[in-house]
Amino acid sequence: MAKVLKCGDLMPGCNFVAEGKDVAEVMAKGAEHAKTAHGMSSIPPYVAAKVQAAIKDK
Repeated sequence: MAKVLKCGDLMPGCNFVAEGKDVAEVMAKGAEHAKTAHGMSSIPPYVAAKVQAAIKDK
């Protein structure tokens, strides 16, 4: 089942939405977005855990 991440669920005011075929694909898109839009050069494990928890079935 396809997965979706709404960045606004974690960063209020951000309208970015990542969609993918699985959690890994959405995580990769989310990590790239975090680097380019939010200035995160690396994703700490606790942030990755919050992001993964925010990914829902589409």
